[in-house]
Amino acid sequence: MRIGIIGAGQMARALGGGWAAAGHEIVIGARDIARAEQTAAAVGHGARGATIAAAAAWGEATLLALPVSALTDVLSEVGVVFTGHTLIDCANAFAPDSGGFTLSEDAVAERIAATVPGAHVVKAFNLCAAEVWASPQREFEGRTLMVPLCGDDAAAVARVAALAEDLKLRPVHAGGLRQARYLEAASVFAVGLWFGGHDARAMFPPLEAAFAVPDGE
Repeated sequence: MRIGIIGAGQMARALGGGWAAAGHEIVIGARDIARAEQTAAAVGHGARGATIAAAAAWGEATLLALPVSALTDVLSEVGVVFTGHTLIDCANAFAPDSGGFTLSEDAVAERIAATVPGAHVVKAFNLCAAEVWASPQREFEGRTLMVPLCGDDAAAVARVAALAEDLKLRPVHAGGLRQARYLEAASVFAVGLWFGGHDARAMFPPLEAAFAVPDGE
């Protein structure tokens, strides 16, 4: 698959590196073309650095690996190119650090879809840091790492699910794009716990115990 990545930071390297290794054709776009080329070199497997416009036009699917603050300018510049295309949003609007973890806006994915109404937006890969996606480890406590996907277009969700599987992850369709705001909230909540030294996974029992009825009831 041809995948465009807009942004040249750690998420671009982590996800782009995995997809390139799986045989996908990657073009990374950034305003600083030298940085895009540097990230493409780190990704390897024939990945190329280019302009934002070139990366947007290249992809059958496009990953927005950008700070939330950059989305408005980029989408106003190249958003029309995404009509009919799969647009992957992995962003979280973390507010500037004030001693806690909150969001500066509630629904980034919905804003993207409203700004580029012809695109098929899928929220994915926002729950974990780039270091997790870059790591070869995919199982934790005997369970394959899950990637919830939120999107309204079935074909786009299926395309992103296949990309998650190429990274040896377990994709799960978690609802339409209106559910994406809960993924964004879950991310900031979990990150706050992790930074506080707490294991967020310990909040939840395994599936087989989630609805268990105590003996005698």
